[in-house]
Amino acid sequence: MTTALLIVALVIIVCILCNKITSKLGIPMLLAFILLGMVFGSDGIFKIPFEDFKFAEQVCSVALIFIIFYGGFGTKWHEAKRVAAQSLLLSSVGVLLTALFTGLFCRFALRFDWLESLLIGSVLGSTDAASVFYILRSKKLNLKYGTASMLELESGSNDPWAYMLTVIILSIMDGQSSGAGEIIYMVFAQVFFGVLFGLMIAAGALWALKHVHFGTTGFDAIFVVAVALLSYALPALLGGNGYFSAYLVGIILGNKEIPGKASLVHFFDGITGLMQIMIFFLLGLLAFPSQIPHILLPSIAIAIFLTLVARPAAIMGILAPMRARMRQQLVVSWAGLRGATSIVFAIMAMVSSAETRNDVFHITFCVVLFSIGIQGSLLPWISKKLNMIDNRGNVLRTFNDYTEESQLQFIRLTMREGHLWVGKKIRNIQLPPETRIAVILRGKEKLVPRGSTEIMAGDVLVVSALSYEDEDAVELTEFTVDDSHAWRGRTLSEIAPANQIVVLIKRRGRVVIPSGSVKIRRNDIVVVTTAQS
Repeated sequence: MTTALLIVALVIIVCILCNKITSKLGIPMLLAFILLGMVFGSDGIFKIPFEDFKFAEQVCSVALIFIIFYGGFGTKWHEAKRVAAQSLLLSSVGVLLTALFTGLFCRFALRFDWLESLLIGSVLGSTDAASVFYILRSKKLNLKYGTASMLELESGSNDPWAYMLTVIILSIMDGQSSGAGEIIYMVFAQVFFGVLFGLMIAAGALWALKHVHFGTTGFDAIFVVAVALLSYALPALLGGNGYFSAYLVGIILGNKEIPGKASLVHFFDGITGLMQIMIFFLLGLLAFPSQIPHILLPSIAIAIFLTLVARPAAIMGILAPMRARMRQQLVVSWAGLRGATSIVFAIMAMVSSAETRNDVFHITFCVVLFSIGIQGSLLPWISKKLNMIDNRGNVLRTFNDYTEESQLQFIRLTMREGHLWVGKKIRNIQLPPETRIAVILRGKEKLVPRGSTEIMAGDVLVVSALSYEDEDAVELTEFTVDDSHAWRGRTLSEIAPANQIVVLIKRRGRVVIPSGSVKIRRNDIVVVTTAQS
């Protein structure tokens, strides 16, 4: 046990160091994790004997729950909703077409059996959320025309479709499903129970997060971990798609105002980072490099066809009728990275009772190496060459980004007896230029400051100005004002929301410190804090 823990600790440290090195070299970190696993594996330098596919499948499946859940949690719906139709078509019809085209190639070009060809197509049908999220966020690739949001929403929601296809093909291959009726019910159950339980669990979790006082610091994060696991397990028990449910719960919770959201973001950043290290290292550990030469040529052929024919044909067949720009279609096609989910689905094939003539696991493994290593590395360059980089923002904005990008600070001022402001109303005190009282902490209460609010001895004022330490749990929420927003064209003094105060407005790349006379404009990014009035 002690030796195992020592190895785990060393592997995690080495992976973190690899992250630093690969970032400088421009190589995707996830590729380094896989290669590191191969170094430690049976054919590698350290020769750790490991070929327990069943154990690996269980561990990776759990890790995928958190990766997919947090993929939804980190997706900004107000940005993604304008491309939701395209994304959902790509994640469903796009997966089906990609799997079909790849299966046909395996059947007629490589002469694989029909069901085995369709199995490989299903396994490789979806883009990998972990890989896409990592490339977009680590490189801060905000793409034009909502393409980054489209890719995030597609890659987060298409894994359940590939999973469903894989399960159906495997059930046919091992004789569990023989009739069309059973297959139709399986598809219905996957989608219906996945959506039903996702909505129910999200509603229950939202109520609990808003109304239950957890008492102990960090228990809200533990509760959300339980919610993520529950969102997978409950629908899966009834034949539903647990991954789709987990993603749906994540996207609902991530786009609602909930207490302690900033700490949840930081917590799940760490958890998903650890899960990605574990899943990619474990997959590398399972691989046997000595077996790769035997399947290298068909693997390269599948990878090239998938990248240059199957994925582009599916993407253009969906986006071209929707009048998407050609350069956008090309970037979306190239960004169809294969990753951990494909290998996990290949492991499912290995542990099932279905018989295959070819080494599906190592074929998939080689395709993933090609995809992450070449496609992932070239994605920033191709996006730049096609003039698809949008420099006005980045794809993921957590609460820390406000301080990193705009140097916004929250200053904590304690009003002691005798302070000049004690006993005065806010309208009668003189604040420094470009500062604003964001919230007043009075005992256990959080008060929204108004002009008539009187400052009392013992009050703690949180003042915004042009480092913030989240000691007082001041949560920030941002939204973009569109044409239909009720605040557009109104001044802050006219709005005066009951339990919110605007602490920051970002307008065309510059920071506007809000005052009562400031008028909200279209495309303003408004940052608010919610408190108890």
